[in-house]
Amino acid sequence: MNSEMNAAMTATGCLYGLSLGPGEPGLITRRAWELLQGTGVWAYPVRKWDGDSFALDIVQRAGLAVPETAFPLCFPMTHNPEVLAKHWLAAAQTVLEHLTQGRDVCFLVEGDASTYSTFGHLARTVSALDPAVHVEVIAGVTSYQAAAAHLGVALADADDTLAILPAGYGIHTIDHLLDEFDALVLLKVKPLLDDIIALLARRGLLEHARFVEKVGCPEERTVHDLSQIRGETVNYLSLLLVHNPHRAKGEPLRGCRKKPPREGDVA
Repeated sequence: MNSEMNAAMTATGCLYGLSLGPGEPGLITRRAWELLQGTGVWAYPVRKWDGDSFALDIVQRAGLAVPETAFPLCFPMTHNPEVLAKHWLAAAQTVLEHLTQGRDVCFLVEGDASTYSTFGHLARTVSALDPAVHVEVIAGVTSYQAAAAHLGVALADADDTLAILPAGYGIHTIDHLLDEFDALVLLKVKPLLDDIIALLARRGLLEHARFVEKVGCPEERTVHDLSQIRGETVNYLSLLLVHNPHRAKGEPLRGCRKKPPREGDVA
């Protein structure tokens, strides 16, 4: 009996990737809401130790008080792999201290925890340190889903093809993908916004593009005429929805479309 009680007392907690949606508290799922009001401790990301947390702000705007047990985890905005690895390891070790004491940890994530999220790095590092830890991802609404719904446009229709990528892959890649896909979701457009606007203007697609900044937040902004924001410094949480109605499509084949033949292709 004593051994069973000790085992129960030392059972490892579960690490939840708790998706909160892009900013509108009403988009928090029922499952996420249940966990937020449960016994698990909250962990939330910050870019610097004395900085604010966008994920935590979503929960606060939903009317929930932040528990005294909640704690921040620092993930700096850098591409330096050594710096990032150091912070991921430190965050994972902090989380493990709670998990090994039998406490569940709810890591608060804006958007969806499986889509361009810091949670993936955290979960992999925790699992590498302790493969026995149970990890569960709570699905959430992404920023581009919310943006399309707010604008009243379809991300993809019928047999349209759709590509989702950070704009940082560059203008050449975006230009190429416009020929390969009917619609693009371009995330994190801030650094290349003017170049993207110029590309869309050259290709006659400005009227088929929409800009959305901080969707679901009190500061949300949508722009239908991209020429209005040329030269402007926009928020990091900005995206573009682009449709290319002029893209050549192949003939339908069992409900899907073949790629149109290209010059030089062998029949």
